Amino acid sequence: MCGLIAGIFNRKVERRLVDKALAVLDHRGPDGVGAWYSEDQTWMLGHARLSIIGLHNGTQPIANGNGDVQIVVNGEFYGYRDIRENLKQSGCDFATESDSEIALHLYLQEGTRCFSKLRGEYAGVIADKRNNIMIGFRDRFGIKPLFYTVQNNEVIFGSEIKSLLALGVESKWDRQSVFEEVFMTRSHEQTLFAGIHSVPPGHYAIVQNGDVKLYPYWDHHFPTAAELSGDDRSEQEIIDGFRDVLSDAVKERMVADVEVASYLSGGIDSCAVLGLAQQQSTQKIRAFTLAFEDALYDESKLARQQADLVGAEYNQIPVSSQHIADNYRAAVWHAESIFFNGHGVAKYILSKAVRDAGIKVVFTGEGADEMLGGYPPFRRDVLLYNNEGQDPATVQKLLDDMYESNKATRGVLTSDSTPPDELNAVVKRLGWTPSWIEVLATMGKSTTDIFRKDFAESLLSTDPYGLTLDRLPINQRLKGRDPLNQAMYLWTKILLPNFILCYLGDRMEMAHSVEGRLPFLDHKVAEYAATLPINMKVRGMREKHVLREATKDVIIDDVYNREKHPFTTPPAQRDDDPMFIMFEDTLNSKALAEQPIYDPALAKQLFLDLKNSPPEERFGKEGILQRIVSTTLMHEQFSMS
Repeated sequence: MCGLIAGIFNRKVERRLVDKALAVLDHRGPDGVGAWYSEDQTWMLGHARLSIIGLHNGTQPIANGNGDVQIVVNGEFYGYRDIRENLKQSGCDFATESDSEIALHLYLQEGTRCFSKLRGEYAGVIADKRNNIMIGFRDRFGIKPLFYTVQNNEVIFGSEIKSLLALGVESKWDRQSVFEEVFMTRSHEQTLFAGIHSVPPGHYAIVQNGDVKLYPYWDHHFPTAAELSGDDRSEQEIIDGFRDVLSDAVKERMVADVEVASYLSGGIDSCAVLGLAQQQSTQKIRAFTLAFEDALYDESKLARQQADLVGAEYNQIPVSSQHIADNYRAAVWHAESIFFNGHGVAKYILSKAVRDAGIKVVFTGEGADEMLGGYPPFRRDVLLYNNEGQDPATVQKLLDDMYESNKATRGVLTSDSTPPDELNAVVKRLGWTPSWIEVLATMGKSTTDIFRKDFAESLLSTDPYGLTLDRLPINQRLKGRDPLNQAMYLWTKILLPNFILCYLGDRMEMAHSVEGRLPFLDHKVAEYAATLPINMKVRGMREKHVLREATKDVIIDDVYNREKHPFTTPPAQRDDDPMFIMFEDTLNSKALAEQPIYDPALAKQLFLDLKNSPPEERFGKEGILQRIVSTTLMHEQFSMS
């Protein structure tokens, strides 16, 4: 894991600015800095290194023998040892012990076909002077970030937006992206910053003569419902197959020249990963768990029991409202994004504790819900659209039970409100509306009510979901698929990279030079999970059925039987709650008046309404308020225009 910048500037590079940009990425790579400049000083690659494999012989950029092809990589490639040996046998000479170097030699042999052979979490840039091109590439799910901008025929890549700003790129709100962000539908190619783009997951970008072209090399593929109905595997065969592919993904992610630890909650995802990892390890794995003061959100008791079961070393990290308030500003700075909950801040605090313990690499459970239908809206979709002729009264009772059992996240992932009319475009394109879109559309509509009048008038005729669906290959990927698989595909393409993998993943971990490893987002796991029958993902009210059965020997009974509870932080409760104080300070700041998106008077009224609301309404209202507060902090911290 590292930070990188790259550029074809078509003019002499100002090394002073490059040094500044690399310094901004020091948190991603504190173990060393490397840079390459072309002879005429118009091309460059820069790299800030976090050393994990090849500790003493892994400096980047890495060059071919002639020096006319250079590469920088952020991330990890799994299975690299076998690829490395095969490349050596074909005559390749390796200059480093780093796993990153395999990408260079694969590219020299196969060109852009090489990206489909890479396995892991990565983003990188290749400078190919032979062909006068630069290529940026990103992993299949967008775990690692890669941004770019075109300025006066000059193209610059960077691991974080702030590195581009350090090179002199203007910091300005993209109004359309801000509007789509409210509905959580922002395109993967766009960011909140005007003129700054993202290489989409599973894509590579070819730059030539100041022009950027994007090409896909992988996409998440689900079989049709007819193909799934022809599956003749037994349930045990399916379970055993899933266990094998997940265990292999965990095993590959244990390869490192440093200690590998694990995040641990009371959910089955992290518990299963820890259980499988500890089973394959001769050393006690250190597990780190957040502990909240509010019992409704605290999972530390279950996590401790899980660690005891598998023989891991349990480490508890207490997180109070004061901790969230104190770290909120820094978390926004690293995320370069807008928050609707404090869970990203909690992850920021957890990652700091891991790094303070001397750890650089940690397992994390993100991705299981996306692969296996884990979120409450997915269960609702199965009950409504994959219910196999269940009695309507039974279905309604199960829906009511699900709504009541998700008190901690009511209004965010579950809702009993009527969806807005704006979803007509979704029905026209899909023939139905996935439940998660209904929930987020309702929340987005409430948020737009607090826009400044001029901002709202310029954008409210926009159809965020119609635009989003028009960007996706609906006919190729959704036609003929079961409703659950349609909903999961859309979630994975729309929400996963921009939101979950940002402020619950890479950005909060790398803020403290910690590499997160995600076995559930191994593409081999994803491809196997896509072939599962619907009832192996969601069975009645039981989500992730195949995972429960495949790992029941390494998880405690309470986790095996527990319903999914999304990771969130508790809402503020008391008038003297530190989060309320932080909200009030931000709403009284000069930055609130200067930001161009939210009406200051309406924002302050929302804050008063929140403080006077009953507990069951606070979670949803606080989500909107956190959007306003984090937007204000972004405007101030990045000097947005």
